[in-house]
Amino acid sequence: MLRIVMDSAGDLPVEWIKEYQIDIIPINVHMDDKVFLENVDINIDQFYSWVKKTGRIPKTSQPSPHRVIELYQKIAQPGDVILSIHLTGKLSGTYESAVIAAQELTDEPYQILPFDTLSGTGIQGYMCREAREMDRLGAGIERIIKRLEQIRDHSEVIFTLDALEFAQKSGRVKKLEAILASVLNIKPIITLKEGTLAAVDKVRTRKASLAFILQEMADRMGEKVINAAIIHAHDLDTALEISERIKGILNIKELFVEELSIAIAANLGPGTIGIVAYPVDERVS
Repeated sequence: MLRIVMDSAGDLPVEWIKEYQIDIIPINVHMDDKVFLENVDINIDQFYSWVKKTGRIPKTSQPSPHRVIELYQKIAQPGDVILSIHLTGKLSGTYESAVIAAQELTDEPYQILPFDTLSGTGIQGYMCREAREMDRLGAGIERIIKRLEQIRDHSEVIFTLDALEFAQKSGRVKKLEAILASVLNIKPIITLKEGTLAAVDKVRTRKASLAFILQEMADRMGEKVINAAIIHAHDLDTALEISERIKGILNIKELFVEELSIAIAANLGPGTIGIVAYPVDERVS
């Protein structure tokens, strides 16, 4: 049987977890001297409540290889293949933990295949779903991985930030300071490409920034039929507005709206709105 594992930095509709039989490895969230597991003993509302109350930004960290090993051993049966799909290794050590865990379990009667998405968020969620759908249609693991590689190579992720504090303090967004130099009250445009978050442009108003990411995604995807997601950090109303606007701009097959995981929100901040998309018409031979 194919077992599909994803870390909690991926974003997907919660009903997909059961429907597509996805096991989740939670990311660590550090608050004061305590460590919480994302979506296990801390949820997104508690995260934002703590930030508002304390004025501080929590740190996040990858699960240890030992915790990944425990999950693999819990779910696997002899002959199984575990496909472990993770947030880009350039932003998190979670993929590395999965690689170490797989190396530790090489003598077990099942196979473990860690996969670096070089992305994250809704792309990760869609990868898990496509892997399961292909599995149920009888595709072998080689064809499934080839399809995930196609998604990885052709996906687009673009965000606009509403505030700068989180991104500045996290230090995870490349070229951010150059974008911000001598400019006040701007909205950075951030892409997640080839595993790296980078500031690529700036606009002066929230309205303009939302229009920018819509047009930018339209320019990148053109007339292709795509799967897409609108990802938001504690701003559902804006996300729903963008989800309606995007339907008139892009050729969308499927679309979902989802809250940004703590692991990414801690680096970008509340009010962040993102669009993720990839073509659905790529075929695996």
